[in-house]
Amino acid sequence: MTERVRDVNEDELLRRIFPLLPVGGSTQVGPGDDAAIVAAPDGRFLVSSDVLVEDRHFKTRWSSGADVGHRAAVQNFADIAAMGGRPTALVISLVMPGDTPVEWVEDLARGLAEACKPQRAGVVGGDLASGESIVVNVSVHGTLDWRDPVLRTGARPGDVVAYAGVRGRSAAGLALLDSGVIRPTHQHPLVKAYLRPDPPLEAGRRAARAGATAMLDVSDGLLRDAGRIALASDVRLDLDGAAFDDDRRVLSDAALVVAQSALRAGDAGELVGDIGQAEAANRLMNQWIWSGGEDHGLLAAFPEDVALPEGWTRIGQVHPPGKAAPRVTIDGRRPVVSAGWDHFEA
Repeated sequence: MTERVRDVNEDELLRRIFPLLPVGGSTQVGPGDDAAIVAAPDGRFLVSSDVLVEDRHFKTRWSSGADVGHRAAVQNFADIAAMGGRPTALVISLVMPGDTPVEWVEDLARGLAEACKPQRAGVVGGDLASGESIVVNVSVHGTLDWRDPVLRTGARPGDVVAYAGVRGRSAAGLALLDSGVIRPTHQHPLVKAYLRPDPPLEAGRRAARAGATAMLDVSDGLLRDAGRIALASDVRLDLDGAAFDDDRRVLSDAALVVAQSALRAGDAGELVGDIGQAEAANRLMNQWIWSGGEDHGLLAAFPEDVALPEGWTRIGQVHPPGKAAPRVTIDGRRPVVSAGWDHFEA
């Protein structure tokens, strides 16, 4: 018989979770007291937060507790990496219905621990509450290790635009799961990219050391997040379409499978219509690459005379803002795909 969280009290649930959570190299007082104490050697600390909501950001029929724990950690670590920092601690608040299996909660803790281990980050506290669906709220702390932060505001005309990480993989994995053509499995690389994204965290620190002028975590789609750097820095980013040819090769089979599935289901609508499977697959690939979120790659600007550090690829150029030009262009032209993820768009 499956044990549910309603079958145990809060203290018992915490007693089971605490041994599974990582302590972290900067933790001086961990969970179990009224507050944690985390070292901040250079007198500053980075802080960010994020929320994962069941059936909005993950589905329990696809994602194990460990998958959700992994995702909750790494997407917050990516925000710290995008500042050029190193994550040190997480605070986790968990809302869940009473019929949530205790094992799922324990797996969540294991997923957090697995993601935290390479960063030597600890889970230092949080809260538990009951609710109608599972909500995982994460606050992350990090350190700059005495370096200046890399903000979104520093890109200048003439800078090189570069990217670290993968593009379109998570969106493709989600589309494959949504279409029902593949079961949730870590054996399929695109599905795994959705279930357990793998941000290039060390690349953020390398970029800071190399003199990156601006940087951010691409969580809501490349076009939308590139626009955020462009707006913050008052510049235009022109992206090179040919820089994404390798991504198209990786995504081509999945795009065709999803297009074919839509046709078989009689649910193609505007996806295929009269344009045929090949063009529908091409449109899907472009949408995943330019607008797909949750790969958590890093986008940055570098001075033109700086050698790009390991893991970074040039994908464009920074230009002065045009009076009527969009903030982000592809090969000098206005993008024709949607901008990316917005939490409140219909």
